[in-house]
Amino acid sequence: MINVIWAGLLITGILYAAINGTMDQVNEAIFTGAEQAVTLCLGLISILVFWLGIMKIAERGGLLALIRKALSPLAAKLYPEVPRDHPALGYMISNMSANMLGLGNAATPLGIKAMEELKKLNGNKDEPSRTMITFLAMNTAGLTLVPTTVIAIRMNYGSVNPGEIIGTTLIATALSACAAIMIDRFFYHLRRRKERRTNG
Repeated sequence: MINVIWAGLLITGILYAAINGTMDQVNEAIFTGAEQAVTLCLGLISILVFWLGIMKIAERGGLLALIRKALSPLAAKLYPEVPRDHPALGYMISNMSANMLGLGNAATPLGIKAMEELKKLNGNKDEPSRTMITFLAMNTAGLTLVPTTVIAIRMNYGSVNPGEIIGTTLIATALSACAAIMIDRFFYHLRRRKERRTNG
């Protein structure tokens, strides 16, 4: 579906430019954007490789294990339907840890693996389970302690103090995580109440 949306936007933009005679601006934007994208990616690689290396050291040193252990009670409260020894919970906690360090690129494969395991736990149904919805909400609005990727972008564009956003990011993501939990629980209890009325 996303591919269809992007293709639609692209075709609409090109047709609009052709009708209004601004194809030269579109061509310029394509080449300028491509150049900026490559420059940005090269700038991000160094900082992401650094933090991924730090994460690997933390994993071998046992720090990630401690973080996972510390997050286990929270994960058990957020996802009560997942058994404590299930592989999905391990992937979910690892995903939470990576997101807390602002490593979205490292968190994505862990999130995908977690969703695959949750789908198995849900009997391979196409309809998402409550846990899958909660995990997606938490993954989208997750708490971030160090916004590594954003700091890297700010460094790449010559920010005087690229780390000054840490405090505001922490507050914003903490509030968004709390809002995600409250909204998730609200709709869960609303659904349960409707089911009780239907069955009763």
